[in-house]
Amino acid sequence: MTQRVAVFIDGSNLYHALMENCGRMDLDFSAFISNLCGQSQLFRAYYYNILQDSDRRGHAFQEQQKFLSTLYSTNQLEVRLGTSKYRGDVMVEKGVDIMMATDILQYAWKDLYDIALLVTGDGDFAYAVQTVKDFGKHVAVAAFKSNLSMQLSQVADVVQHLDKPYFENLWVSNRDHGDNGTKKKSNAPPKRRRRLRLPLPRRKKVENEATDSVE
Repeated sequence: MTQRVAVFIDGSNLYHALMENCGRMDLDFSAFISNLCGQSQLFRAYYYNILQDSDRRGHAFQEQQKFLSTLYSTNQLEVRLGTSKYRGDVMVEKGVDIMMATDILQYAWKDLYDIALLVTGDGDFAYAVQTVKDFGKHVAVAAFKSNLSMQLSQVADVVQHLDKPYFENLWVSNRDHGDNGTKKKSNAPPKRRRRLRLPLPRRKKVENEATDSVE
């Protein structure tokens, strides 16, 4: 039987991880989600972040609106936006983690998925992960090693370690294009994308760079 997968993306966590490890964040979310799910059935993907302050961060707000318009047009992807407050000059996220944790829990309770696939390295989600496992669900985590908390990696059933090569064919604007926008010809065969192996085993397994972790 095909396993139903729900993908939960911690937008801020992913953004900073991509900038730190890849130096860019023009990610094709449709391709990224499809690559993570492999042959499993996607129930729905959810993206969580804050809405930028249009008054204090006008340029960032405009750029985010362009980005969000792309997300809204992505099939089977829902956008969940929290708010932000300022403590002095420091912006603090409000409500994002609790929204994501609540959705992970309530959709498990409603039996809407078999596998929760979390794109985050934040250890604050560890208790929610353990709870949905107690419901009989499996949980996978996809994150960069440098961004993954030990607590979250220990409680997950499967961990997919992301890295720069993983995203090579998942950017909106591919670096194979020349300065004039035309695609450079290459005789090299296309590289196979590493996929998270699903359905998940009942015993914990950490996937790594080894050959047996790819499809």
